[in-house]
Amino acid sequence: MPDNKTALLNLIATLSFKLGDFTLASGKKSDYYIDCRITTLHAEGGRLSGLVLHDLIRQHIPDAEAVGGLTMGADPLVSNTASASAWALADHTEILQLSSELELGDEDPDLPPTLIHGFLVRKAEKTHGTERKIEGFLKPGAQVVIVDDVCTTGGSTITAIEATREAGMIVAGVLCLVDREQGGRANIEATIPGVPFISVFTATDVRAAHVAQLKTK
Repeated sequence: MPDNKTALLNLIATLSFKLGDFTLASGKKSDYYIDCRITTLHAEGGRLSGLVLHDLIRQHIPDAEAVGGLTMGADPLVSNTASASAWALADHTEILQLSSELELGDEDPDLPPTLIHGFLVRKAEKTHGTERKIEGFLKPGAQVVIVDDVCTTGGSTITAIEATREAGMIVAGVLCLVDREQGGRANIEATIPGVPFISVFTATDVRAAHVAQLKTK
């Protein structure tokens, strides 16, 4: 059985990657297109995305209290990552209770999981109600992680970073599901120097997985 990351890569390569002649949002031409929302809004793809991003946060940014990003590419990633944290905490609590009942003691050397809440950054402030640009978790001083599905130039991610900082939260890490390797990483790292930028996959990874699948058909 493939691990979560490999299974997610295979789904993206199957559902989200297309070869052809495409015009990107930037106006540039490309011989491929990646629409990660087809995968992240897929039942299993969403589950795997949440698990993989949650694992990365636990490993690299363990003090993060929340995960957020610019609507709408980040929406399913935020929801599934927050849910993954809640399931992990529930599973950990259940194991501890069972161990206590069996008098086995707690032999888990890792820190217990913590809840990672979610927030979404609007592209424009609401003109009614609370008139907030950030929906969901909002706690000045909190360490948070910004996520995005596909990073090309990094514009959407940088917009989310700037709005999050303006709200008083501390961006402690940036995660991207697929880096198209077209300058986004450099732009993001220049915007927030010293903060880790981690891409789960590159476009090269996804293309290779897609081509490998074609060869087996």
